[in-house]
Amino acid sequence: MLMVAIGGYGYHYLKALLDEPQPSRCRIVGVVDPMARLSRLWPAVSLLRVPVCATIEEFYGEGRTADLAVIASPIHWHVPQAIVALAGGSLVLCDKPLGATIQEAGALIEARDRSGHWVMIGYQWSFSSAILALKRDILAGLFGRPIRLSTLCCWPRDFSYYARNDWAGRLSHKATGRWVLDSPANNAMAHHLHNLFFLLGPEPHLSARPRSVQAELYRAYPIESCDTAACRVVTDHGVEVLFYASHATERTLASRFRLEFEHAVVTCGEESGDVVSMDRKGQRKSYGSPDDTPQFHKLVAALNHIEGGGTVFCGPEAAMSQTLAVNGMHDSVPEIRTFPVELLRNESSPDRVYAEGLDETLLRCYREATLPAEAEVPWAVAGRTVSLAGYCHFPGGSPS
Repeated sequence: MLMVAIGGYGYHYLKALLDEPQPSRCRIVGVVDPMARLSRLWPAVSLLRVPVCATIEEFYGEGRTADLAVIASPIHWHVPQAIVALAGGSLVLCDKPLGATIQEAGALIEARDRSGHWVMIGYQWSFSSAILALKRDILAGLFGRPIRLSTLCCWPRDFSYYARNDWAGRLSHKATGRWVLDSPANNAMAHHLHNLFFLLGPEPHLSARPRSVQAELYRAYPIESCDTAACRVVTDHGVEVLFYASHATERTLASRFRLEFEHAVVTCGEESGDVVSMDRKGQRKSYGSPDDTPQFHKLVAALNHIEGGGTVFCGPEAAMSQTLAVNGMHDSVPEIRTFPVELLRNESSPDRVYAEGLDETLLRCYREATLPAEAEVPWAVAGRTVSLAGYCHFPGGSPS
C-alpha cells in the first residue's frame, strides 16, 4: 500500500493503518509527502524503512508499484495523483471530495477506465451500515416517492483553521493555479451534501444527479471562498435537496438530516444521533447511527475489495454529484457576499469571528425548507438558478 500525504487528515489514515490489529493483512510500501518529516507519525514511518518521496511521480518513476494507493492530500491534488496511481498499476482509495471540478471527475473516470482498475472515494457514511441499510429500504420503495431531503451542519471554526495551510478558504491554489473551491460544502460538510445524493441514487453504487441549483454563499472570515452556504438543488427526478452549512455560527449545531417521502419521514440528529423512520401509521424503525461504523471502515472495505472483488459502492460516479452541485453553487454566486459588519462578533478564546444570529437563521430555514433570501432575512441575497443539464466544465458549465 502507498500512503499519499501523512499530515492533516492523512495522519488519521496512517494511524488507522499502524493501529490495525492484523498488520499482516497489508504492508506500507511507500509514502508520498514533501513534508513527511513534519508529520506526528514520522518516527513510526522512519522505522518502516520504505521509500519516502516528495511527489507521486517520483514513487512510480522508480519502477515501484503498490496494490492500493490511499490518497489523503489536499483537494487540488486528489485527481492528478489518482491518475498517476492508476497509470502506475494501483487501485485507488481517494479521500473526499473527489476533487474541485466536474472536468476533473470526468478525467478521473477516463483514467480509471483506461487502467482497468477501480477507484473508491472515501465518504465514510457511504460505507456505514446504517446508511446502506436505509438506502436499501429507499430503493425497495418502503417509504414511497422521495419529495424533499434537507441537511444542516453548523461547526464553528477559528482563525487557525484557515491559517493551517496554503489552500484553506481559497477558491484556487495560489502556487499551482488549480481550483480548490474550499468551503463547508466541499470540505468539512461535503459528507453531508454527498449523503443526500447517495441516498437518492437509482442503484446501490450510484447517486442522484443534480439538475439545477440555486445557492447563497457568505463569509465572515477574511477568506477568498465562503464559510457559510445554503442551497437548493433539484435532482434529475425532481426531488428537492436543501443544504445548510457554516463555520461562522456562534453555536455548534450537531449535524442532522430530514428526508421527506410520500409515506414516511426519516430523520437523523433531530432527536438523537440515530437514523429513524416514522411512517404515517406511526410505525418506527431505527437504523442506528451512521457513526456506529468506524470512519476508517472505508479502508477495510478497500482491502476487502482487493481480496474479494464486488461492487464499488462509492466510486467517482457516486461522488461526482457533490462535485457538480458545488460547481453549480459557485456559478450561482460568482461574487461571495461578506456578512454586514454590524453582524460580526469577535472572540479571543478561541480567536474566532461569528455572525450573530446565524445559527438561529439557518436552523429556521432548515425547519421551514427555505433559503435565507426567501425567508426575507435582511442580509440575505439570492443567487441565480443554474441549470446543470449537460454541465461538464467549471466555471460556466461547458468549455464553450
